[in-house]
Amino acid sequence: MTRKEAMEIFEKHVTQDSLKKHTLAVEAGVRGYCKKFDGDLDKWSSAAILHDLDYEKFPEKHPFAGAEILREKSVDEEVIEAILGHGDHTGIPRESLLSKVLYASDELSSFIVACALVRPSKSFEDLKLKSVKKKLKDKAFAKGVDRDILQRGADELGIDLDDHIKNMIEFLMIRERELSSEGESLLG
Repeated sequence: MTRKEAMEIFEKHVTQDSLKKHTLAVEAGVRGYCKKFDGDLDKWSSAAILHDLDYEKFPEKHPFAGAEILREKSVDEEVIEAILGHGDHTGIPRESLLSKVLYASDELSSFIVACALVRPSKSFEDLKLKSVKKKLKDKAFAKGVDRDILQRGADELGIDLDDHIKNMIEFLMIRERELSSEGESLLG
């Protein structure tokens, strides 16, 4: 499946702008790690794009409803397994590198976007590890983001959390530049 094919499926099921931006932010992290780990860019991007496919219409059945939709479309089972494993509530183990990267990128990408949005520049360009770590300690900031998941994601990847945060800031910054040239943004 190509990224374009994944986007066509996604756009048939998702209308909320906030969910679209979240998806693109997760994809930024997954794409960055894909390049770092020499993965299959179309496959990894597809997993990121499709991971919340069912969240808008079937939040109580997420991500199981999405997995069924994707199986009907004969999507690669590794992509489906990664999607099923991106939430702890599913009980699906994260065994592939793709599934670990998707899990590690999901919550952290949203947290870093939130950190960038409260900066005067509203940009990733001047966002530093120190600022993100300070916000992590502030339990009132982005309180919906489970800090334990952020740590678990880094641990499952075998990467220090600080390094994971720095990687994600870089990946988001690079992807924001690419998307802005296409008239899109992760930030606004």
